[in-house]
Amino acid sequence: MAVRQMYVPDARPGGGASLRRLIPRTPCLPMRHSQMCAFVLLLCAACAPRTPVVSAAIPATSPDPAMARQRAADSAFQNDYANFARYRAANMQLGAPAAGEQRVVFMGNSITEGWVRYFPAMFPGKPYVGRGIGGQTTPQMLVRFHADVIALRPAVVVILGGTNDIAGNTGPSTIEMIEDNLMAMTEIAQANGIRVVLSSVLPVFDYPWKRGLTPAPKIVAINAWMKAYAARVGAVYLDYHGAMRDDREGLRAGLGDDGVHPNEAGYRIMADLAAKAIADALSRR
Repeated sequence: MAVRQMYVPDARPGGGASLRRLIPRTPCLPMRHSQMCAFVLLLCAACAPRTPVVSAAIPATSPDPAMARQRAADSAFQNDYANFARYRAANMQLGAPAAGEQRVVFMGNSITEGWVRYFPAMFPGKPYVGRGIGGQTTPQMLVRFHADVIALRPAVVVILGGTNDIAGNTGPSTIEMIEDNLMAMTEIAQANGIRVVLSSVLPVFDYPWKRGLTPAPKIVAINAWMKAYAARVGAVYLDYHGAMRDDREGLRAGLGDDGVHPNEAGYRIMADLAAKAIADALSRR
């Protein structure tokens, strides 16, 4: 800011006048009216007597069980995307297969997870291991594929996945994305000397937890691709879909309760088909 020189008249004897220079100084800026009001209000507030604030007691409420479960699921998803924790201890206890043992690992989602309880009755005496996790999509399966399949050193892996991708469980997913993940799991298994059984996606007309996605034609398209891909790379294609569909390309009545997950009758059909596909895979070199 420029410094002004201030001059005032200086009376002299004899009637003369001159200008006397004052000490240079910076002029004060005038305070705006609004600033002055704000200053006064702040000053009044600072000087006013203080009244203690009494907080109202907040009544304790019971947490909503559904919200608690959702928060737990969200936390698990963020901190362990592929859910390695689900089978970590079981994998350590399982150990390596015995000499001559033809271990089979079933890799999948809730359909595989729900099937395991029937394994003793449907596959008696067989060293079959279930590694399904409810709600999982093929990218999650791919991330944990080494820990839950390769490290267990099976002779055969039976892969069943893709329906939750179509349902959008971990976000939007295209048919090509599902195919890529299935190809990646197949290639990893074959590179480790493990025979591959690629299971068709089971028929679904509509998902009860996400209506209106019209999954049936998408499932048919994925299965058609899977059959051709399996033939091309020497894997076995296991067709559950053809044996379990109805006229709408949905799950046939009597084979499931929600149109997605098989019941015991549905699993029995799957067990017969899986046994043949595993035998076929084991016969291949």
